[in-house]
Amino acid sequence: MISNKIGHRLDPYIYNLFEKIFRERVNPNLFTFMGFFSTLLASFLILEEFWISAGLFIILSGFFDLIDGVAARRLGKVTAFGGFLDSVLDRYSDLLLLLSLLIYYLKKGDPVPVILTSFVSIGTALIPYVRARAEAANVPCNIGLMERAERIILLSAGTLLGWMTPMLWVLAILTHFTVLQRIYHVWKKLRN
Repeated sequence: MISNKIGHRLDPYIYNLFEKIFRERVNPNLFTFMGFFSTLLASFLILEEFWISAGLFIILSGFFDLIDGVAARRLGKVTAFGGFLDSVLDRYSDLLLLLSLLIYYLKKGDPVPVILTSFVSIGTALIPYVRARAEAANVPCNIGLMERAERIILLSAGTLLGWMTPMLWVLAILTHFTVLQRIYHVWKKLRN
């Protein structure tokens, strides 16, 4: 939703920051890996109950996720493998964050957030899967309320503000709503 509304309008600003720091000498895939490692750190920090630090690393991973695409487009280094790698590591990142929350709540013996996190994990895995299946059927499918940017914002807000359980409720409902939005969208397109 955010990426559909904003599109690539922020690219020039993000690229200017990138150019000042790195001077075009960096492979965009490096940022993909940096985002993934930021998520690994955030996951570890969740397990250690360093919530604010975890939230900051989640935001940092989202920032690297922005930079890799912008740098690839502006430097003319967009490759099929780069896009593939970005998608795969994004899925690992999303699910590792949720796994760390699941382990944390299991250790606490708190069943409600365990169930919520499980539902969020299912929805988080299905959103890109539905898109991939739609695109395999030649139906563009980048619609939906709860794409990756929105999920990252809610997870980082939950860790930074100490509102993880309310955020999990929102994510549990809206990830599956997004799956249903996409299914309906594909059904409408294929019916016509």
